[in-house]
Amino acid sequence: MSSTALRHTALDAVHRALGATMTDFAGWDMPLRYGSERDEHVAVRTKAGLFDLSHMGEITVTGPQAAALLNFALVGNIASVGVGRARYTMICQADGGILDDLIVYRLAETEYMVVANASNAQVVLDALTERAAGFDAEVRDDRDAYALIAVQGPQSPGILKSLTDADLDGLKYYAGLPGTVAGVPALIARTGYTGEDGFELFVKPEHAVELWQALTKAGEGVGLVPCGLSCRDTLRLEAGMPLYGHELTTSLTPFDAGLGRVVKFEKEGDFVGREALTGAAARAEQNPPRVLVGLVAEGRRVPRAGFAVVAGGEVIGEVTSGAPSPTLGKPIAMAYVDAAHAAPGAEGVGVDIRGSHEPYQVVALPFYKRQK
Repeated sequence: MSSTALRHTALDAVHRALGATMTDFAGWDMPLRYGSERDEHVAVRTKAGLFDLSHMGEITVTGPQAAALLNFALVGNIASVGVGRARYTMICQADGGILDDLIVYRLAETEYMVVANASNAQVVLDALTERAAGFDAEVRDDRDAYALIAVQGPQSPGILKSLTDADLDGLKYYAGLPGTVAGVPALIARTGYTGEDGFELFVKPEHAVELWQALTKAGEGVGLVPCGLSCRDTLRLEAGMPLYGHELTTSLTPFDAGLGRVVKFEKEGDFVGREALTGAAARAEQNPPRVLVGLVAEGRRVPRAGFAVVAGGEVIGEVTSGAPSPTLGKPIAMAYVDAAHAAPGAEGVGVDIRGSHEPYQVVALPFYKRQK
C-alpha cells in the first residue's frame, strides 16, 4: 500500500451502501453527500441529520500534571474545566499563530481528551508531545481508538432518548457523560458544528456500524437523514463557526480572528505564545485588525475563499468561506475586512467575482441562530 492511500472510517461500507459521493478530506475517504446537500442541510435545521466524524483526531492526556501540561500547551484555562465538561480552545505557536482550534473534554480528574481537526491532528499531537517534556503527564494518540458519530438537529434529543437511559436533559451544552446508546458504550457529548442542538458520540470503531444503524432506525419516523461534509460546511458557515485553513491559520493570532476571548492571560504560569499574544492583544486595542464579518449577496453569484472584498475601488478584505445559504436563500460569505468597513450595514461593499464587483451587505455573525 502506498503512503498516499486514503484512510477509511469504520463506517466506510455503510456510506458506499447508501450511495454516498466520497471525497478525500485530510487524507480520509469521507462522504461529501448522499443525495442533495440542500436536503441534508434543511433536514438538520428542521429535523435531524446523522454524520460520520471519525476523521477527527482524538488525543488523550493523562497523569498527575495533565491539567498543568494543557494549561501550558494551550491558550485556555483548562485546569478550570470541571469533570464532565468541555471547552473550546486553541493551540498556538510561540509567535501566537493558530495551529488549530480544539475541543477539550475533561473525562476524569487527571484525564482529558483533546479533539483536533483531521487536517491538523498530527501537528497537534506532535506539539502536545513536545510540550509535555518535564510534565508528569502522558500524551497518547487515540485516533484509532474512536469512531465519532454526530446526530444534530431539533429532533436529535428525542432520537437519542429512545436509545439511552443517560440523563440527556441534565447534559448541558459543552458537556459530556459516559453512557450506553443502543447497548453500545459511548461518551455522549452535547457539542456540534451545525448551530443546532445535537450530540457527538465517541465509541469504539467496532461498535460504529451497530450504533449508526440503531440511530438510523430510531430516526426513521422523524425525518433523520445521513449527512455529508458538504452540508456540514454550509451549516457551520450559517452558524458563523470558523473552519481551520479558512478563518483560522498560522498567520493569524486568536486576536486577529476576533477570538481573543479564548486566550486566558489570568491563568497561572507561562503558556506557549503568552508573550506574543500579549503583544497581539495590545496591538488589537490600539489598531484594530481586520474584522471577521458576514456578507450576504444581493445577487446570485457565490463568493469563494480568496476572493477580494472591495469598497470604493479599493481592496478592503478577503473572503474566507462562501456558499449558497439554504436557510437565507442567498449566497453568503465570511470575510476579514478592514475595521472601517466592518459595521453591519456598511455602505458600498462588494466582492470581486472574476472582475465584476458584486454588491454585498455586511451583517453581524452568525447568519443563523436557532430558537432556544
